[in-house]
Order: sequence, then structure tokens, then C-alpha cells
Amino acid sequence: MDVLNQITQEFKLREDHVKNIVELLDEGNTIPFIARYRKEMTGHIDDQVLRELSDRLTYLRNIEKRKEEVSKSITEQGKMTDEIAASLTAAETLAEVEDIYRPYKQKRKTRATVAIAKGLEPLADIIYAQNITEGTVEDIAKPFVNEELGVANAKEAISGAQDIIAERISDEAELRKKLRKIYLKNGEISSKIQKAEEDGAKTYEMYADYSEPVSEIKSHRILALNRGEEEGYLKVRVAIDEEFAVRVCEVGIVKEGSVTTACVKAAVADAYKRLIQPSIEREIRNYLTENAQEQAIKMFDVNLRPLLMQPPVKDKVTMGFDPAYRTGCKIAVVDGTGKVLDTTVVYPTPPQSKTAEAKAALEKLINKYSVDVISIGNGTASKESEIFVADMLKDYGGKVGYVVVNEAGASVYSGSPLAAKEFPQYDLTLRSAISIARRLQDPLAELIKIDPKAIGVGQYQHDMPPARLDEVLDGVLEDCVNSVGVDLNTASPSLLSRVSGLNSGIANNIIAYREENGKFTTRKQLLKVPKLGAKAYEQCAGFLRIRDGKNILDNTAVHPESYEATEKLLALFGYTDKDVEERKLSSLPGQIKKYGEAKAAEECGMGVPTMNDIVVELLKPGRDVRDSLPKQELRSDVMDINDLVVGMELTGTVRNVIDFGAFIDIGVHQDGLVHISEISDNYVKHPSDVLKVGQVVKVRVLSVDVKKNRIGLTMRKPRKNS
Repeated sequence: MDVLNQITQEFKLREDHVKNIVELLDEGNTIPFIARYRKEMTGHIDDQVLRELSDRLTYLRNIEKRKEEVSKSITEQGKMTDEIAASLTAAETLAEVEDIYRPYKQKRKTRATVAIAKGLEPLADIIYAQNITEGTVEDIAKPFVNEELGVANAKEAISGAQDIIAERISDEAELRKKLRKIYLKNGEISSKIQKAEEDGAKTYEMYADYSEPVSEIKSHRILALNRGEEEGYLKVRVAIDEEFAVRVCEVGIVKEGSVTTACVKAAVADAYKRLIQPSIEREIRNYLTENAQEQAIKMFDVNLRPLLMQPPVKDKVTMGFDPAYRTGCKIAVVDGTGKVLDTTVVYPTPPQSKTAEAKAALEKLINKYSVDVISIGNGTASKESEIFVADMLKDYGGKVGYVVVNEAGASVYSGSPLAAKEFPQYDLTLRSAISIARRLQDPLAELIKIDPKAIGVGQYQHDMPPARLDEVLDGVLEDCVNSVGVDLNTASPSLLSRVSGLNSGIANNIIAYREENGKFTTRKQLLKVPKLGAKAYEQCAGFLRIRDGKNILDNTAVHPESYEATEKLLALFGYTDKDVEERKLSSLPGQIKKYGEAKAAEECGMGVPTMNDIVVELLKPGRDVRDSLPKQELRSDVMDINDLVVGMELTGTVRNVIDFGAFIDIGVHQDGLVHISEISDNYVKHPSDVLKVGQVVKVRVLSVDVKKNRIGLTMRKPRKNS
């Protein structure tokens, strides 16, 4: 297989672009660096496509490596033929490669290997040939009776020969490939309930007597079936019509008219039932599971990305409010930069319900520090806390608002060594309140400190392959951090370690250098940081920002390698660095267009894509890409599930997107579900095609079940009465 050609065709890219991308990856360049600073070489491909391409490249190279191993093994056995070599070359999946290798793989003791040891392989050859039309099978088998080898009679000889034939049939690569396709197209997956009397079985009631075509089952149902089976509540099967499957196996093998035909038919049936069917079923289950896991992991990616990229609430004094009952609500006030100003604990919730004292304490903090916004965690006692805060803020006439934030992972962070190092003077609970405040101010900087699996997006995270999930989520973190950029003089080690080309060791070295030598004033100083060499500098420099540094370009995404070209561009149109600082370049894009983009880029020694990126940065040095996204809405009132009425129109925020819909926060503590069928009046293939985490949407109440605490929502237009 020509890997480069295969990727070129699959991704519908130019061959030279694919070649360049592969070379860049092999040279150790990171995805963010390639996506941002090598656009001329890649055809302007974004980071997500680059990651998909990189994954596919790894898979195809693994196939080629396995082909080499299989070819070497078969050759060493002296069994390589032109036909086998051609089949290996044509194989497109690891499953196909393993099918080809199956007959030559060293087997553990099987019924066939036992029969071969008894000298019954020649008999198997005679029976399999099916060219004897006279006499009986017993007559053919008699010469192979050998009590010393354990063959007592003709019946045992025939049985052993059939075992050999059955294994041969099972090892047929083309037959397995054909059956695999049939299972995927016509197979049915079914489940039966086990241990129905146990309480846990109720979780899987819908799968008690369930069946669905393999070709139609959705990923989340595969994962639910797997979990039910793992917990012992379900028995799951994948099958096709057995008679049909056996007939498929007989094609090209069974020859009518021979006295051995019946034996071969029996061997075929045995091969399918005993060897092929269980093996293919495992393969199909694995295939479905792997696809379902990839889909679930993709949903983590889809949900995590917009959550991390939520617009920061900048320069606002924020009060973090971590709700609780018995132990009290933990409070932390932080300034616009996230520095902790004050902390306390109040008890407005049951069982103490000291609302008056709590109100007095918080109003004192609000007035003392001019608090702009309160960030309330959405965990235990969140509803009661929100009611208390909304009532308290009525006295401020809308000058102070509040936001309910997803506090998932706050407790994980507060108990981590990182939190202990950041805030050694505060206990676990107060650290959590600080995190809740900061994740409103800068979601990316705060959430980056938490294991993505603890952030509360996606489904079935504990059922995912840990290494693969970590790989994908780490990629999301890396892409988000680098697309925003990092302040070199204020960033935490967690944030720095996600920058292209850096790791935790170098990040700590940067912090140590900063503490010892003071703030960085130029990007070039990075080269003085221990273990940060030329390659790491190349990868990271463009993503690190220096505010108020010696060079205004150090506060942009312009890479140092392009500084000279940038100066030429400015000079070409009569501008200086001071014009950049004072933001006097509004007419530059028009001037370049009139002059000719290609001509300007060539004269300055760079490509057009790079030049266009540089112009965007020059127009707004220090810009934050998140600022252009919709801001979070501040609240001043609160609702209860009992206030909801079917048909009521509300504004909500998307909290989680899943395969069958999305959960929307409408301000009543319990998120409502918009089923995929209620997202739009038009066909929706997948909820993520329409909705993103953090998106503000208009919804109508479709149903309310107070007892089960369930809310059904719709985004479709109201239907007219017929």
C-alpha cells in the first residue's frame, strides 16, 4: 500500500501537501505549529483535520509494519507464494492482514493439530478433494486406523479428518472477509436481561428483550449494552441466519456427487458453528465497540473544545460561591486578574438556613471589593444558593449579576498537588470556591488544570480506552491553548505545558527563570531557559505573548521567523512599529489589496496565507480570539421546576451534547433535554452539527415531570393546530 497516495485519496488533498505534512510530522513539528505557521506547505489545513490525518497515518503505517512482520514469518516458514504476497499488498485493514496470516500462525493445541499429529492430514486431503464416487468414506478411512497414534477405528479417523478440514475452512481469509461484510450488513444484535430480580437490572429495562440491525445501531446503545453485559445484567449476541451462513461457507468448497461430500458439508457446518461464528461475533462486537468508543471520544472533543473556548469575563471582580448544605457555602473573592482578595464561609442553606447573617456577610464583601459578578457552582445545594443570591442581589438593582457555572472537576482540582502548591494557605473547600470564581474569569486557564475526564462533558468516559481518550483530549487542550495564546509572564505551569513544543519540565524551567530574572521582555530570552533549545523555541515562540515588551510583535501571533518579513511589509506601505502600537493600520488591508496580495507577499519574502495572518495580528495586537464569541448571560432572577409550564419560551445554555440530543441549562437547576428530533424543523444528522457547549439558545418547554425531575424541551417552531 502506498500510504501517501492512500491518505491523499481519503482526505481529497493535493499530493504535495500530504507529502509536506508527513515530512513536517516526521520532523517532530507539532500540530498547532504546522496548522498556524506552515500554511503554504499544507494548503491551509486546520488543526482538527491535521490530527485526523496524523491518526490515519499512524494506523496505515502500523498496517504496513504488520504486513512486513507477517511476510517475514511466512517466508521463514518457506510457504510464501506470489498469491499470498499479492494479498498482503492489497490488504487495507489489520483484520485482513491477520486473516491472511491465520493459517500460518503458530497455533496452540487444537482438535486439528491433534488430528494432524495422529497422521490424519492425508485423509483430510482425500475427503476435502471430493473426487471419489465409489465405495464409502469408511473404506477410505480404514488405512488410517492406527491404535498406536490413538486412532482406534474409521469413525475416529473421519472425525479427526473433519476437524482438520473445519480448521482449514475457518482459516480461509476470503471467506472470513465475506462473512464479516454479511454480519455488518445483515447481522442483528440482541440482548436478554439477566438477574432481573436485582435493582440494578431496572437500568437496562429497555434492553430486556431487545434487537436491532447491526447496520443501524447507534453508538450510545452499543456502549449501554456493553456496560450492561459487563455488570452482568445483560446477555448480548450478534448473529445472522445460521443456515444462510453455512450455505455461504459451502460456496466454492462443497462439490456434489462424491462419497465424501457429506463429510465436507458436516465439516463446513462445524467450522462455522464452532470456529468461525464465535470468532466473527467477537470481531463484530469489537468493531462496533471501537467505533462507538471513537464516536464517544469525538463527542468529548466536540464538547470540550467550546467549553474551553468560552469567552472570559475579563477584568471583573468575581465572587466564587461553592454551594453546600451542612458544611456551609464557601466564598472566595478574586480581583480581575484572579488574585484572591478574601474568603469566608456562610450558611444560607439548610439545615442552618442563616440567610440574614449570610446576606450581611456577602454584602459586606461585595461593597468592600466592588464585586461585579458572582459565580455559583452548579453542584449540591446550587438551587437553594441561587435563590438566596438572586434575592440578595435585588438590592443592587442589576449592578451585580450572577452566573451558574459548571463546577465539574473543581473538587478534583482543589485536592490536587497543583492546588496545594498554588494555595497552600487555604483548605480544600476554599480552593474549590477560588476555582469556581476563576473558571468564569478565564475558563481555559482554570479548566486546563483539571483532568479533562473530570470536567463533565460527554458520556461513558470510564468505558473508554484510557490512552486513546487521553490522547484525543490532550490534543483538544493543546489546540485550544495555542489558538488563544499564552501570556509568558503570568501563565501557570499547567497552561505553559500545553504550549506547542513545551512539556511540564520546560514549563517549570520557564517559571523558575521568570522568578529568578523577572519578567520576560523579549521572546528571544526563552533561549536562555534550561532545556529550551532551538527546536522547542521554533515550536513555542509564536504562541507565547509578552505584553508591554520591547517588541510589539512579541504580543501577537506573528512568529519571530517572520519578524523581518513583517518589518518589510510595514515599510512597504509606510508604517512603523509605533503605528502598530497605536493601532493606526486600519487602511492596510485595502492598501495591500490594491497593490496586489501576491506581489506584496513576494516582495516581503513570505506566502500570501502567512501575510494575511500577519495583517490580522497587526490590526489588533494582543487580541483574544475568544472575545468574538457570544458572552455568557448574567442573571439576576431565578426559577423553579414548578414554575415551568408547557409552551413556555426560555433562553438556555447548552451544557452537554450527546448522540441523542443535548442538555440545556434553563436556570431551574435541573437541565432540560432537547431530543435530536426536537432540535430543528429540518433533518439533523447529529446534535453536534447544530449545537455546541456554551451556546445560548431559545427553547420551549415540551414536558415537565416534577416527580422524576425531568424536563423536555424543543427548539422547533410551534406547530399550528390542525
